[in-house]
This record gives sequence, structure tokens and C-alpha cells, in this order.
Amino acid sequence: MMRSANPTLKASTFEQYRGFEHSTTMTVAGTVNKTFIMLLFLAASASFAWNQTDDWRVAAMAEVTEGAAVSSSSSNVVNPVVLMVGGLVGGGIFALVTIFKKNWSAVTAPLYAVFEGAFLGALSALVEVQFPGIPFQATCLTFCTLGGLLAAYKSGLIKATENFKLGLFAAMSGLFLIYLVTFIVALCGGGMPYIHDSGPIGIGFSLFVVGIAALNLVLDFDFIEQGSEYGAPKYMEWYAAFGLMVTLVWLYVEFLRLFIKLNSRD
Repeated sequence: MMRSANPTLKASTFEQYRGFEHSTTMTVAGTVNKTFIMLLFLAASASFAWNQTDDWRVAAMAEVTEGAAVSSSSSNVVNPVVLMVGGLVGGGIFALVTIFKKNWSAVTAPLYAVFEGAFLGALSALVEVQFPGIPFQATCLTFCTLGGLLAAYKSGLIKATENFKLGLFAAMSGLFLIYLVTFIVALCGGGMPYIHDSGPIGIGFSLFVVGIAALNLVLDFDFIEQGSEYGAPKYMEWYAAFGLMVTLVWLYVEFLRLFIKLNSRD
């Protein structure tokens, strides 16, 4: 039985398709094409959100360097927080729909990419104001990590064995508990010490999370191959591409957090 740490790619997803015949079935090449299409949607949406915040970003940078106040009275000034919230909420909705209605993936997965692109573009604009260059560095490292782990997986250097999956699942469960406790503490007006700071412990924690997010790519690759072998229906290509996109978005955000901590050190 397959075990995946990615919550969108459950172990039992393909069991129902074993032995079934479909007129068109899932293939690795088809999933790669769908992933590329989703990346185009995400990149276009992120670029749009980034460009929409140009005036705000220029004014915010002026405030940082010259102490001038940012004016949002102009109709041309778009606050990236608005785009972030809209993208996050919209992406969350379409992610849930995709998870529970996999046969709708051909429609909902691209829409998820569009909304997540708006979220990432606005988030990157915010980070760029305080830490110029970090979004570009995080983008480069995300795709370098994707390419490196794909090469390692295809060469057999890294294999998605049952022990590998079990260990990663345990690590993801621990992370979930940490995030849950952090959320509860934040609701009570507090904060988790050390792990979210820019000290050695906080940086070490971010490195750990980046590593876990990166290794989830291996499970995504394995999920795609398993789907092809099981003869899953064609729409599962969109679902598998969606799962890979979820991991890439998570990895990019964690790279941003890591670089912010590194650049925030005294």
C-alpha cells in the first residue's frame, strides 16, 4: 500500500482503479504536461499580482529608505495584502474541492494554480520591500531542488521505500502538531519561542522544514508513477499535478521563511 506524507495524495487513492479498464488512462508524460500547464497559470497569475502592486512597492520602498509615508489613497495603489488574502482563500477553496472531487480536477486544479499564483505574487512583493532579491533566490532554489530531486529519483539514488515513506509521514505528523500548537497559542495572544525567531534554533527549524518539503517531492514522483502503473483515469493526471503543485508552493514559502530569518540576523 502506498503511503504519502502529502495530504492531497493519500495512500488509497489508486486502489479503486486496480484492474479497471479506461478508454484513456493516466500517463507520466500526460502528468508532466499538466504540471507544466499549471506552472504557466501560476507564473502568469503571480506576475499579474506582482505588477499590480508596483505603485505600492515603490511607495513602500521609499518609506523604508527615506521615511516617506505610504499613501493608499490613489486608485492605482493596490495593497498586496488584499491579493494575498483573496489568493489564499480562493486557493484553499479550490484545493478542498479538488481533493474531494478528483474528477473535477481538470477545472479546479488550474483554478487553484491561478489563485495560488496571486497569493505568491503578492507575498513576494511584500518580502521584496524588506528583503530585496529574496523572492528571486527562493524561486531559483525551488526549481533547482525540483530538478535535483527528480534527477536523483530517476537515477535510483533516492527511492520511495516503505521505510522512507513511513519516516517522512512521521516527520509530517510532528510538523502538523507544531503548527497546530503554534496556531492555538497565537489565538491566545502568545507565540512559540525560538522556532520562529532568527536565531540558530529558528534557522535550524526552517532548514528541517525545507528538507521535509523537498523530500515530499520524491513521494509526488512516486505517486505519479504508481498512478500510471495502476491505470488510473485520465483526469488523475490533473490531480497528481495538483499534488505536486501543492508541494512546490509549500517549498517556495519555506525558502522565503528561511531567507528572511537569515537576513534578519543582527
